[in-house]
Amino acid sequence: MSRTVAVIGGGYGGAAVAKALESEADVVLIDPRDAFVNAAGSLRAVTRPDWAGNMFFPFETLLTKGTVVRDRAASVDPDGVTLASGERVAADYVVLATGSSYTYPAKPVSDSISAAMDDLRRTHKELRQADKVLILGAGPVGLELAGEIKEVWPDKHVTIVDPAEKLLSGFQPEVVEDLHGQLDARGIEVRLGTSLAALPRTEPGQADAFTVTTTDGEEITADIWFRAYGVSTNSGYLSDGRLTTLNSRGQVPVTEFLNVEGYDNVYAVGDVTDVAEAKMAGYAMQHAEVVAKNITAQLNGEPPTATYQPLPYPMILLPLGPNGGVGQLPSPEGPFVAPASMVSEFKGADLFTGRFIGQFGPTA
Repeated sequence: MSRTVAVIGGGYGGAAVAKALESEADVVLIDPRDAFVNAAGSLRAVTRPDWAGNMFFPFETLLTKGTVVRDRAASVDPDGVTLASGERVAADYVVLATGSSYTYPAKPVSDSISAAMDDLRRTHKELRQADKVLILGAGPVGLELAGEIKEVWPDKHVTIVDPAEKLLSGFQPEVVEDLHGQLDARGIEVRLGTSLAALPRTEPGQADAFTVTTTDGEEITADIWFRAYGVSTNSGYLSDGRLTTLNSRGQVPVTEFLNVEGYDNVYAVGDVTDVAEAKMAGYAMQHAEVVAKNITAQLNGEPPTATYQPLPYPMILLPLGPNGGVGQLPSPEGPFVAPASMVSEFKGADLFTGRFIGQFGPTA
């Protein structure tokens, strides 16, 4: 009996599913990149290119029994995957794990380690020249980038602009208050409730002095700027409708078992699902555990029983450099406000590098 599982996407969720199932089935991991990318490390890699190698883990060290195919999915149906190259991967089970794209440098744009490292070094060189930095977007990405910049260059002036009226909407007041205090202590200027009348004339990540005006008439002068907004779901390969209908955000409908609705043998994990929660790596890895358990049960002739229910409140670990940051974590009593020391221990100190060394082996 054939036991092939095709996993499309080698990010946080897909890599975890593939690793969990390779001893149970013939796993085929499909991804155009040559390595798993721990995107949580991207912003530190821009400020510390000597550290950047820690965020790349070659797929060849992930699977000892499975197969890695460097290609992109062009179309999916219940019986397998058609690749951009025209090749076909027939499968008994399919897992959609293609995640989402985000503006660089939050996520690398290159498919190879060497090219991505070149990009990071180039951006670091530009950033190093700048005295004043403008970041558009005060979500977790913009805040983390500001924290990493201040950790390496405490004298650089960093301004964050966002049209939102407040930071971390929906989180406990203590988390937001602590965040404001840490930003103030680092000298990070945050301008909320406004945006730019027009984008800077320079490209993001390129050093060249400019002055912009906000919609409330204030001028901001800076030497470099970064875009910290603009997420999009990587689901174009499903747009032909052969498998399912995407929602307005390009996500697929899933059941509590994380099956794609209408199919017992097709699953989805992470950002590509329509699960009502923030799209975060931690959730994708939790999805992966559920899917691996359910496919294993089916391979053993048993019905799937593992289910996934999103938390009724948001969760976050938001480092501001290796030693600072804020967090909100789940507990039996409800949301728990994590101090900076805990954020550092759980994430900020190594940005999950240790976890992925355990999963993949040491980086090159």
